[in-house]
Amino acid sequence: MSQNTSIKPAWIGVDWGTTNLRAYAMTEQGELLDECCSEQGMSSLEPCAYEAALRSLIAHWDLPNPCTIVACGMVGSRQGWQEAPYRAVPCTAGTDSPVRVNHSGNDLNVWLIPGVKQNDPADVMRGEETQIAGFLALNDDWDGVICLPGTHSKWVHVSAGEIVSFRTFMTGEVFQAISTQTVLKHSLSGEDWDHAAFETALSDTLSRPENLGSTLFSLRASDLLHGQSSGTARARLSGCLIGAELAAAKPYWLGQRIAIIGNDRLCDLYSFSLSQQGIQAERSEAGAITRAGLVAAYLSL
Repeated sequence: MSQNTSIKPAWIGVDWGTTNLRAYAMTEQGELLDECCSEQGMSSLEPCAYEAALRSLIAHWDLPNPCTIVACGMVGSRQGWQEAPYRAVPCTAGTDSPVRVNHSGNDLNVWLIPGVKQNDPADVMRGEETQIAGFLALNDDWDGVICLPGTHSKWVHVSAGEIVSFRTFMTGEVFQAISTQTVLKHSLSGEDWDHAAFETALSDTLSRPENLGSTLFSLRASDLLHGQSSGTARARLSGCLIGAELAAAKPYWLGQRIAIIGNDRLCDLYSFSLSQQGIQAERSEAGAITRAGLVAAYLSL
């Protein structure tokens, strides 16, 4: 974590998720001066503890008084510091209707970016709307579909600067649950990877997603009967789950302009998977895009 006491931010952007808290010291124009992080995410905090966690993290910076703070993510959830109600699609991405936080003292002005909801089919996002706003701020007049791989992967249709519709898939969480909480955990240890096995499983599941349940059990059987390596099993599991996601999300990506926002590892897998279907996706790194979204929200205050 940074401890640079000479940093004098004009304002602070905050990305506050389920497991981590990250703060960005910013210039008035939105340039990054410094950043710091902690593991005090939503899952480890009661609502009354958020203010102290934030103050402790940013105390080493030379802050203006008052200091404006713009925060996105699970900090605005029902279990967060204070709820920032969802806005319904279609809506602009991440910069409208920020919620002022009630807190002690007059030295901070804390604003929370609301999430986005879709009533039918029921869906919500919180944090991704800020990344979408950042992407659109850096890509003028962009229309298409934005894919945000992760624990809960999202496919978001964007047009004329608005979020039109979206769907969420629990692909990352399902992978984690299967890897640690089912009989397959005995066949998935380690971090080895078999790309050819991933490609085959991806193709097979995209073609026949209804076979997913039986295909998953065959991962265990292949270990018991044929000594399949854990690297092959992990790659096959990932290919199966991403293939099932792509099969269900086909109306979002087929014939569309696609951008992917996320970390390199997941972006690589999704980019490759789409390329196998003739789709060449644009790529953006999550951290920079999140900061751009926070800047857009700050400038709209």
